[in-house]
Amino acid sequence: MTTLPAARPRVTLPDISGVSWEHPADRAALHALRAVPGVDEVIRKILGILGGERGIRLLFQGNAVRVGPTQYPLLWGLHVENCATFGWERIPELFVTQTPVFNAGAYGIDDPFIVIHSSAVEILDEDEMRVLLAHELGHVMSGHSLYRTMAEIMLLISFGALPLLASIVLLPVRLAFLEWYRKSELSSDRAGLLGSQDLAATMRLFMKMAGGGNTAIVRPGDLNLEPFMVQANEYATSNEGLDLVYKIVNTLALTHPMNVVRAAEVQRWVQDGSYERILRGEYTRRGAETSDRPFGDDVREAAGHYKAEFADAAGHLRNAARRAAERAKEAFDDARTKGPA
Repeated sequence: MTTLPAARPRVTLPDISGVSWEHPADRAALHALRAVPGVDEVIRKILGILGGERGIRLLFQGNAVRVGPTQYPLLWGLHVENCATFGWERIPELFVTQTPVFNAGAYGIDDPFIVIHSSAVEILDEDEMRVLLAHELGHVMSGHSLYRTMAEIMLLISFGALPLLASIVLLPVRLAFLEWYRKSELSSDRAGLLGSQDLAATMRLFMKMAGGGNTAIVRPGDLNLEPFMVQANEYATSNEGLDLVYKIVNTLALTHPMNVVRAAEVQRWVQDGSYERILRGEYTRRGAETSDRPFGDDVREAAGHYKAEFADAAGHLRNAARRAAERAKEAFDDARTKGPA
């Protein structure tokens, strides 16, 4: 298990572009989403029904408190601090909405804004909240807001209330949105770490999203990071029999990857040296995305990621099938040797 280093003074990352931290599977899934027939039509219809940018803002802001210097000043200070770390001059509006469901989101079209659920405010400490706010700012900087907004709205649509044909037509669009939505989280998890530059707080955020409780009944020491990281490693390496199939099926309808998977993904990103290179200033600047990181390179990198992912899955399934066949043969040979009882 990786030893988590102590937090150190944060460095600024002026003019950093979102492509510097974006997960290859995020860009591949977004490209695939845009290629799904009907996606553009669905987006146009949703925007038309809601009244565009203004309607979307009213939908997500109607029952929330706008954060500022005199409203949740600590949250506002952390948010401004993150914008300064990334050199992001246009500070997105920030809201807190009352809900017991732990979540946050970046929404909008041309002028994205961020919404934090009140349950996150209750459960997270200051360092963990910095990670969460940097994560959401990462969505804004990567241009995720439009598609994430569309995905959220599609999730509000009950397929049971639609005619059968309409639900069948919309299903591939919805699944494509969900696949990209999950992969976009992997990108912004990296942004959360870059904004906070605190790996321990990042891992604690994943732990609390997985099973954080009411602070009134969770005492200091009741939640420990080390057992959670052991659990994450167990999940990541559990590929016996049909485990891998169950993992895939269980994920299809989710908007977010499993929190233990997210923790493991960030760990891998740190271990391969990418995180430290960015802190040293080795990153793509805004405005240089096309020349410094051509789209063709992204496609090849993403293809490599998915190829390895599927090859790993196929390998585990083949091994499981081989072991099952071997056990069956052993049982048959044993029975034949012993003869009838």
